[in-house]
Amino acid sequence: MQANSLNERMHLLVEEYSISGRLDNITQVMSLHTQYLESFLRSQFYMLRMDGPLPLPYRHYIAIMAAARHQCFYLINMHVDEFLKTGGIPEWLNGLEYVPQRLKNLNEINKLLAHRPWLVTKEHIQKLVKTGENNWSLPELVHAVVLLAHYHALASFVFGSGINPERDLNTSNGYRLISVNSFCVCDLANDNNIENASLTSNNFGISDSLSELEALMNRMRRLQEEKEDEEASQEERNTRFEKEKTESLLVVTEAFDDEILSIADVSRYIEDPGFGYKDFARRGEEHLPTFRAQDYTWENHGFSLVNRLYSDIGHLLDEKFRMVYNLTYNTMATHEDVDTTMLRRALFNYVHCMFGIRYDDYDYGEVNQLLERSLKVYIKTVTCYPERTTKRMYDSYWRQFKHSEKVHVNLLLMEARMQAELLYALRAITRHLT
Repeated sequence: MQANSLNERMHLLVEEYSISGRLDNITQVMSLHTQYLESFLRSQFYMLRMDGPLPLPYRHYIAIMAAARHQCFYLINMHVDEFLKTGGIPEWLNGLEYVPQRLKNLNEINKLLAHRPWLVTKEHIQKLVKTGENNWSLPELVHAVVLLAHYHALASFVFGSGINPERDLNTSNGYRLISVNSFCVCDLANDNNIENASLTSNNFGISDSLSELEALMNRMRRLQEEKEDEEASQEERNTRFEKEKTESLLVVTEAFDDEILSIADVSRYIEDPGFGYKDFARRGEEHLPTFRAQDYTWENHGFSLVNRLYSDIGHLLDEKFRMVYNLTYNTMATHEDVDTTMLRRALFNYVHCMFGIRYDDYDYGEVNQLLERSLKVYIKTVTCYPERTTKRMYDSYWRQFKHSEKVHVNLLLMEARMQAELLYALRAITRHLT
């Protein structure tokens, strides 16, 4: 890392510590990308601490409810602390039966946004805003939806980056180095090369890994040349999207025993804990409808609605989405002066594809060319059921790439997921208003 960027990173970390009084592992790992981190911290600070429609304890309780959908103890514990510090009623932490009915009413939209956002309709919105004394105002509901989407997506980043709590009460000073599934935050935050650990663990030779990198570079070059020669027709693009969407449903993650995960500690904060994306992926159960992005875009529709009902958050979210989408250092592993636009777009659009969102101006054939199977498995796991992510999945793709580049992937997946959830929720609110 160059001296200037290192100084910038240190300055940002010191500033965050002085404001919040803590320097959590999320911040340390994200600090590999200081421009993005600054944008992330601004938007999160605004939705949690600045003036807004919801009382402070509500904000942290909603964060707990969202994190509980993915059994993300790291985020749950963080916001249990914050909930109490901001004057939250301790009894609420015993579970949903102890909270006001209006908070409990968020259960359904929390569940759907976390796992199947395409099922959110204007009827769900109407039910929340027209429930008598327990009703939500639209500004309150938009604030709640932004928090839910933020923490569902942040759970993806936490699990994808192997982040674990900073404190360990069993040690003398209360702190220790953290490892999760053999991840180490110190490795991630210092951008230590993953090559040795990931290559030797599966006898995958360095020469094979290098040839894998070269093959990806060649596919990018070839796609660029083909694009310049002849563009696919709209009909062909639509066909390729449907094919990619169908195939994404059949991408199977590693064998997983649901009983391994204890949901006892989080079930108090959610209802219907068995509900998830996985049920949808079975063939023939239900059809994932296509959401044409052009019909309801973040830029033309979602941004203005969210800004109107919860002032300024739209600008902060928009800055964050643009930042992660355009973030590049023009490098790929050992290669420099590389245009990675095509790769970043494929990652972002593949996440949206899994949620049924189609961009008419995008050729989904690129996804199949650029994203290898092991990467698709990783993306689907981190995005759809992050609590199942393992270090083996993390190590299995892009073996020659640095941690910072894989953290960049996780940031793209997180923001793509958050935007997808917001598009479905905000479209439902718009339909309620019209």
